[in-house]
Amino acid sequence: MLSCLATISGMATYVPKNILITGAAGFIASHVANRLIRNYPDYKIIVLDKLDYCSSLKNLNPSRSSPNFKFVKGDIGSADLVNYLLITESIDTIMHFAAQTHVDNSFGNSFEFTKNNIYGTHVLLEACKVTGQIRRFIHVSTDEVYGETEEDAVVGNHEASQLLPTNPYSATKAGAEMLVMAYGRSYGLPVITTRGNNVYGPNQFPEKLIPKFILLAMRGQPLPIHGDGSNVRSYLYCEDVAEAFEVILHKGEVGHVYNIGTKKERRVIDVAKDMCKLFNMDPYSSIKFVENRPFNDQRYFLDDEKLKSLGWSERTIWEEGLKKTIEWYTSNPNWWGDVSGALLPHPRMLMMPGGVDRLVDGPENSEFDSADVAINTSQIGVQIPSSKTIGMSSKKPALKFLIYGKTGWIGGLLGKLCDKQQIQYEYGRGRLEDRSQLLADIQTIKPTHVFNAAGVTGRPNVDWCESHKTETIRTNVSGTLNLADVCREHGLLMINFATGCIFEYDAKHPEGSGIGFKEEDTPNFIGSFYSKTKAMVEELLKEYENVCTLRVRMPISSDLNNPRNFITKIARYDKVVNIPNSMTILDELLPISIEMAKRNLRGIWNFTNPGVVSHNEILEMYKKYINPEFKWVNFTLEEQAKVIVAPRSNNELDASKLKKEFPELLSIKESLIKYVFEPNKKQ
Repeated sequence: MLSCLATISGMATYVPKNILITGAAGFIASHVANRLIRNYPDYKIIVLDKLDYCSSLKNLNPSRSSPNFKFVKGDIGSADLVNYLLITESIDTIMHFAAQTHVDNSFGNSFEFTKNNIYGTHVLLEACKVTGQIRRFIHVSTDEVYGETEEDAVVGNHEASQLLPTNPYSATKAGAEMLVMAYGRSYGLPVITTRGNNVYGPNQFPEKLIPKFILLAMRGQPLPIHGDGSNVRSYLYCEDVAEAFEVILHKGEVGHVYNIGTKKERRVIDVAKDMCKLFNMDPYSSIKFVENRPFNDQRYFLDDEKLKSLGWSERTIWEEGLKKTIEWYTSNPNWWGDVSGALLPHPRMLMMPGGVDRLVDGPENSEFDSADVAINTSQIGVQIPSSKTIGMSSKKPALKFLIYGKTGWIGGLLGKLCDKQQIQYEYGRGRLEDRSQLLADIQTIKPTHVFNAAGVTGRPNVDWCESHKTETIRTNVSGTLNLADVCREHGLLMINFATGCIFEYDAKHPEGSGIGFKEEDTPNFIGSFYSKTKAMVEELLKEYENVCTLRVRMPISSDLNNPRNFITKIARYDKVVNIPNSMTILDELLPISIEMAKRNLRGIWNFTNPGVVSHNEILEMYKKYINPEFKWVNFTLEEQAKVIVAPRSNNELDASKLKKEFPELLSIKESLIKYVFEPNKKQ
C-alpha cells in the first residue's frame, strides 16, 4: 500500500481501512473496486450490489480471489442491511456509485430512478448519521446535473455552477446531491461529490452509446443516431476515471465537489464515423438517424482544473481507448448474454425482471430486507438478522401472500417463513379445481403474490397416483392451470412448486458426468403417472407469462422427524439404492422462493442445490452426525423395481441459472451439512 500511496504525492493523504463501494458490479465502480483491491492490499473492500440488469459479478472477476475483497448482494434501499454492514464491517469510507443511469429509461420509468437514486442515497446517508463512524462519503454524481452548456461557451461548468437538470435521470442525481450536501452541513458528514463526463471501456452494458455501436457494428447492423447527431459529448476511458477516484479518495477535500472531465469533445455523429472507420464500414449506409429523445442536451462541458490540481490528468487518448474497448468486446461478445433489447435505438423498461411491476414492492421490500436471509460471498458468509437484533425499526413490507397447500409440507413451511419475516399471508380456502372459490379467495384476501404448494404426490409415495389417476389429473393439471389462469386475470405472479422428477439420466446426460438437465430441456421420464402429470402441466404453464415454476427434487429439511423428508424416508427403508441425484434443501431454498417473488421472477427454474449427492453419501453423513450405530443395505434398481409400482426418476438438474441469480447458494453437500446435519448433530 505504501508504494501506491507514494505515487499520490504533494498533499496530506487520507488512508481508509474498510471501504463500502455501492454498485461495484456495475461498469465504472467495478473498475474502481478492482483498482483499489489490486493496489491496496491493506484496504478491505466490501462491494454491495443488487445485480441489476446492467451489472454482473463477472466485472469483479479480477478481485474475487483476493483476501481483501468481499461481495454482498443487496439493495441500498434496505436500511437494515446498510446499517448492519456499516456496523459489522466497521466501515469508515463509502464510495457511492449505485444508481440507475440510462437517460432513455428515465423517460419511461422515472419513478424507479427516484427510488434508486434519491431514496437509496438517503438510506445510506441516514445510516452514516446513525452509526457515526464514517470518515469519508464520496458521492458519485454526473455532469448532467449542470444541464446544457451553451454551444459557444469556451469555459466549462465549474464545481460552483448552478444545477439545471433537464431529464428525470439528472434531476434525481441533482436531488441526491442536495441530500448529500444537507447531511454534510446539518450533521457534519465528511462528504465529497464528484461529477463526471461520459465514461467508456470494457464491461459497460451496451445500452450506452459506445458499447452499443461496437456490438451493432460487430453484427453488421446500422448505428442509430438520435436526432441529427450534432450533440456534443466528452468521453473518458474507464481506467483514467478509476485513477481519478483513487486520487479523490486519498486527496479530496471534505465538503468539496470535483469535476472528472476532459476538454476533448466529440459530436455523436463523429463517434459513429470513427466506429465505422475501425470496422471498415461505409458511414453513409451504416449510420441511421432515428427520433430524438424528448429532450437531448446539446452539450456538456466541464472545467476540470480543480481535479488536475490534485495531480490527476487524462492518460488515454481517444483512439487508443476506443481500440482497447473494441478489442475487449470482440473477445467477449457474450459477456452480457442476450442484449438485443438494449441495442434498440430507444431501449426502455430494462430495469429489472418484471419492469414497472417492481414498484409494487416499494423500498421497504428491497433484497435481503427480511430476517435471517444468508448473503454469502466467495470469501465470507454474512447473515442478515432481523431489525430487532440490531435495535433498529423498519416498516412492515407491503406484501401479502396467498398460499395454497396449507396441510402440505412446503405450504406449512412457507407460512412459518412468512411469520418469521413478518410478511402478511393467508392460506387459500378454495379447491384448485373450483374457479369460483379461487376468485373468492383473491377478491377477499387481495394478495400481491400467490404461492401454489398444493398438489397430489401420493401417500405414502407416488405409487398411489398409479391407482388414482383421475384425482391426480384434477389437482396436478386442471387445478394448477385454473389457478394460473385466475392469477393472470388479476395481474398476479404465481410461484408454482413443481418437480424435477420429470427427467432421467440418458446418453446426453449420463450419470456421474456432471451434465445436468437445463430448464429448456424436454422432459424424458414417463415412468410414473405422477411425473407424467407434472411434465404435462409444466409444458402448458409456459403459455402463462405470470408463472414462476420451481422444480423441486427429493426435498430435505432440518426436521428429521418429518416422514416426508427424503433423509427420514431412506433412513427407515430396509434397503436403498445408491444413485447420485439433485436435491432441494428446503431450509436454504424456501427463503429464496420468497425472494424470487419479491423480484417478480418468472419462467422455469431448476430449484435444487448445485451438484448431486448419492443415497450412500447422505447415509454416511447421517451415521457421522446423527447415529454412529446406523447401518444400511443397498440393492439394485432391478431389485427395487420388484417392490415398487412405478419406476423412480434419477437425474441431475443444472442449477446454474439459480446460482447466477443467487450467488450465495450452497452446493448440495455443503447445504446438507450447514442446514441439516450440523443443527441435528448428536453430542
